[in-house]
Amino acid sequence: MENSGGIQASLSGRYATALFDLAREQQSIAAVESSLGTVRQALRESDDFRALTTSPLLARGAAAKAVAAVAETLGLDPLTTRFLGVLADNRRLSQLPKVIAVFRTLAAQHRGETSAEVVSAHPLTDAQVDALRQQLRARVGRDVNIDLSVDPALLGGMVVRIGSQMIDSSIRTRLNSLAHAMKG
Repeated sequence: MENSGGIQASLSGRYATALFDLAREQQSIAAVESSLGTVRQALRESDDFRALTTSPLLARGAAAKAVAAVAETLGLDPLTTRFLGVLADNRRLSQLPKVIAVFRTLAAQHRGETSAEVVSAHPLTDAQVDALRQQLRARVGRDVNIDLSVDPALLGGMVVRIGSQMIDSSIRTRLNSLAHAMKG
């Protein structure tokens, strides 16, 4: 499988690619992707888990044991659990958010989809997500896997990233542009 430019160049890209290759060999891409989604959610919601992944003070053995306990609690698949252990042993848990993002991109490419990162000012309804998915599919010519997040600082609207393209319809950006234009 050819990876899009630069994905393998970064450290997180190499880890994600290695995990993806193993998942493909074991026919467990969907299970690993689901587990990584669970990990991503835990990183967002748990200050303790986020601290575990970013603390330089935690010894390798302690980090590996803590990650194994978290993996069991979250019900992660065996491959993802072992992978988290490798990251802990190599003191690379801080790379986890980037690894998850790259893995999701690789999985979407494998399914023939394009990934879009969508940040909205408010949570989107299912109908809004479906309408957005249809519009993006028409724009890029293939199915789009949407990764949603909310950032109230946008004030309104949304920011959509598909690969290197960015569509910014946020009110914050519009206000900043207006303020810049008014300064002369």
